[in-house]
Amino acid sequence: MDAQNFIDQLQLEPHPEGGYYKPTYASEKVERFAQGDRSLYTSIYFLLRSGEVSHFHRLQSDELWYFHAGSSLTIHMIYPDGKYEEVKLGLHVDKGEVPQFVVPRHTIFGSSVQEEDTFSLVGCMVSPGFDFEDFELFSQDELVKEYPQHEEIIRKMTYLQK
Repeated sequence: MDAQNFIDQLQLEPHPEGGYYKPTYASEKVERFAQGDRSLYTSIYFLLRSGEVSHFHRLQSDELWYFHAGSSLTIHMIYPDGKYEEVKLGLHVDKGEVPQFVVPRHTIFGSSVQEEDTFSLVGCMVSPGFDFEDFELFSQDELVKEYPQHEEIIRKMTYLQK
């Protein structure tokens, strides 16, 4: 199947950070966390095509990524201490890819598909559960000011303005 087939069959919609998504599950159990009442966890499908990026954003929860189909996905991260790291999510473990990965809360992150003319379909589980109130999307100026050492990747992975 190609990207459009997955978008149609899974009824994915455009995501504000880029790519396409669909919520698939939210635990019925709700608890009080520092950020307020949240499900214990939530899960989505997320699809990104070549030439698109999931723009740099930050969550107040951990996000566990699972590879499902297509080409590998590169997760770009700037940790709270300013360190930058890339992780390849995919099934070619012999080439350093991993089939699942946790992005720790408070980490600024985005993703891209580096191969041409393809896509990546992944699943993402957030715990405590995702809420758009906990979602921060950044502009280039904001991040370059804070992390000038990562200007090149920031310019690739952020909107010009919010």
